[in-house]
Amino acid sequence: MKAANETNPDVTTEVAGIKLNSPLVLASGILGTSSDILKRVASEGAGAVTMKSIGPVEREGHPNPNVIEFGFGMLNAVGLPTPGVDNVLQEMEELKTSPVPVIASVYGSTVDDFVMIVEKLKPYKPAAFELDISCPNKEDGLAFMASEDVVYKLVSSVKKAAGNIPVIPKLSPNTHSIPRIAAACKKAGADALCAINTASAMVINIEARKPVLAYKKGGLSGPALKPIAVRCVYEAYQATGLPIIGTGGVTTGRDAIEMIMAGASAVGMGTAVYYRGISAFREVLGEMKEWMRNNNVRSVKEIIGAAHY
Repeated sequence: MKAANETNPDVTTEVAGIKLNSPLVLASGILGTSSDILKRVASEGAGAVTMKSIGPVEREGHPNPNVIEFGFGMLNAVGLPTPGVDNVLQEMEELKTSPVPVIASVYGSTVDDFVMIVEKLKPYKPAAFELDISCPNKEDGLAFMASEDVVYKLVSSVKKAAGNIPVIPKLSPNTHSIPRIAAACKKAGADALCAINTASAMVINIEARKPVLAYKKGGLSGPALKPIAVRCVYEAYQATGLPIIGTGGVTTGRDAIEMIMAGASAVGMGTAVYYRGISAFREVLGEMKEWMRNNNVRSVKEIIGAAHY
């Protein structure tokens, strides 16, 4: 029998019943703007791809500058631009031939918005619906994640509308309690979780004496976010035991392994594509396999949540 370090490690995994040939998933908002690009990402080694978030109606984003790199990561305030759900249906049709599972990311300002979008997308049978619960709730102006009761109402309503398609709420670090929000998602019927979205942050140009972004504050991604993401994944896994797509600052194979040990069954990558190019998926997967061989780990599944043991 061959030793683990002489074999090709098993990197297959599963999230909410969705089988993935690679644990690496394209995060929402990065390259997810057309079916051709998503299919190319799949060919580069992604186990699944997440579409750019789809809103109820066409919406322009925030003015420039809305994306900056600042040395420890990136800051963006693009403002959730979207062509609107009715204008992505042709793309959904084209993505039926994707070689890997396609996750549809949706957002809205009311529970009814989410439900409406899911009902329109459901006939195209995406692998799952990712819910951006960080966006503001029109009723009180606060993010849906600000209240366990609101999260429960949102997730349970979408779950009913989605039928047998898995529902994956995306958690935000900008909340009073990751464990309590994660538990509310589980109680509402969430099939898995995605953790985390970007963290609210700001960079100031000290010569101009004003924030660099036109919108002033933005979402932090990249290496600076990773320790926060690892903590959130750890807490969400501990609170729920649900499968998790761990996202935030993963740029190397070691980063991905760390996220999996915190409790992730799969790992989202976004800003890494900016730093390493579209080949990041194949390269990071290779780094993961090398670490697994060197540490006698035969399967990714062996180390999911290993930091909790």
